[in-house]
Amino acid sequence: MDLLQWNIGDVKVIRVEEHVLPVPSEELIPGMNRLIDTHSQWLKPWAVSEANEILLSIHSFLVISEGTKIVVDTCIGVSSQMPVPPAEDFPERLSEALGTPLENIDVVLCTHFHMDHVGWNMREVNGDNVPTFPNARYLFSKAEIEQSGPDSENYDPTVMEPSVQPIIDLGLADFVESDHEITSEVRLVPTPGHTPGHVSVLISSEGEEALITGDMTHSPIQFAEPSLCSSFDWDTDMSTATRETVIERFVDTETLFLGTHFAPPTSGLLRSSESGVYFSVTGNE
Repeated sequence: MDLLQWNIGDVKVIRVEEHVLPVPSEELIPGMNRLIDTHSQWLKPWAVSEANEILLSIHSFLVISEGTKIVVDTCIGVSSQMPVPPAEDFPERLSEALGTPLENIDVVLCTHFHMDHVGWNMREVNGDNVPTFPNARYLFSKAEIEQSGPDSENYDPTVMEPSVQPIIDLGLADFVESDHEITSEVRLVPTPGHTPGHVSVLISSEGEEALITGDMTHSPIQFAEPSLCSSFDWDTDMSTATRETVIERFVDTETLFLGTHFAPPTSGLLRSSESGVYFSVTGNE
């Protein structure tokens, strides 16, 4: 499958797709279906199907900055309980896209602890459960880990036990602040609401800028209708406020948005018109 990639100043970003799944809009974002026609001109056919399904993409972003190789989110993997066929060749496709073995990945960032963002943290090799990126430091938000442990009401053993706790037990995890700087060009941005410690990733280089959204949004319609919340949001008031803050900060700027769940072309700019905010798709380089 064709790779999408972008150059943000001196930073390269590569999208590696695991799945694109049609999901009924009301199942993922309650209340969305009645608003699709209002925004269909810019939503269809790439983000929403003619049957009003969200075309939900599951992918990783490879970010290369100042010689540091970063994987943002590790998708579903093979141990997940999600009803999708396992993409067993995904690690090999990541390696091929990067042009180097996965042992050369320096940093793995999980924007939050949901199963479609941590699944390939670990994998089975010759019957052993081992880190997919054995020489990387795995960055976990302190706020996320503090509210996702066994004593937390947010604890999900189907996510934590196969994909997060083994990384911690092996000493490969770093617990970082929600505005942590990975390189001078790549830093985290706190975007709570979907989960307590959810983060997005801001890239700034040579006067150019991009934001990897994480699950702040699942569909670009949420930039036009920020009160539309995912059925999986931890705190809907907080996730709405986060989107409103992001929209206010970035609308009508040249900051490129890279949607963590947006199907190709995946990238776009926030623009305003007399009828409100919309997502203007852009091509890749």
